[in-house]
Amino acid sequence: MSAQPWSCSQLAIVHDPSRGAAADLARGIELLRAAASGQLPPTLRLYRPYPTVAFGQRDARLPGFDEAAEAARGAGFEPLIRKAGGRAAAYHQGCLIVDHIEQHDDAIAGSHARFGLLGELLAEALRRVGVDASVGEIPGEYCPGEFSVHGNGPVRVKLVGTAQRVISGAWLFSSVIVVEDSAPIRAVLEKTYAALALEWNPATAGAADDLVPGLTVDTVADAVVAVYEDVVRRS
Repeated sequence: MSAQPWSCSQLAIVHDPSRGAAADLARGIELLRAAASGQLPPTLRLYRPYPTVAFGQRDARLPGFDEAAEAARGAGFEPLIRKAGGRAAAYHQGCLIVDHIEQHDDAIAGSHARFGLLGELLAEALRRVGVDASVGEIPGEYCPGEFSVHGNGPVRVKLVGTAQRVISGAWLFSSVIVVEDSAPIRAVLEKTYAALALEWNPATAGAADDLVPGLTVDTVADAVVAVYEDVVRRS
């Protein structure tokens, strides 16, 4: 795979309102299938999600899952089980979800490289708005991943989690950027991870505005689009 994370010189930008936790995920799969059938151009979909705890497949098989799901509901977050990704992740309307969907003849071939390429692209977007951001897992983070994006401060905090769904003929790369109001996310993760008996360090759950006070979702969304557009112009 080349240094450019997609093959087309054009990218459709869609700012999409949230339809609810389950409907938002279903919409992503709908767009992925449309891309695979040639009905959707390379697309960047951005939206502010409904408060959700997205559990991984492994979480759903743990003895404490029902308790964890109830804890999420009690905290005002809708629990759901996602197809892609690892452990439980929480997000709300202070977050930005970025879905990059694209048709590809061999979507599996470049799947690992996309994590690094697109993780670095999102870190660059955060750096443009003043966040000292880097790519890489930090010890004790929730939903740990090799290509998480974290913010560097007195304590390193996870700011972006990424996941990927690949089907025959297309891929969907989904990123959750935590921009505002980290406290409810940290609180619901403490409850759900305790129910699942999973160890983690709550200090790693933060938001970009913990590091750059006053930062907003709209500002970060503009930075993400600008970074993508720079890559398109260079293609």
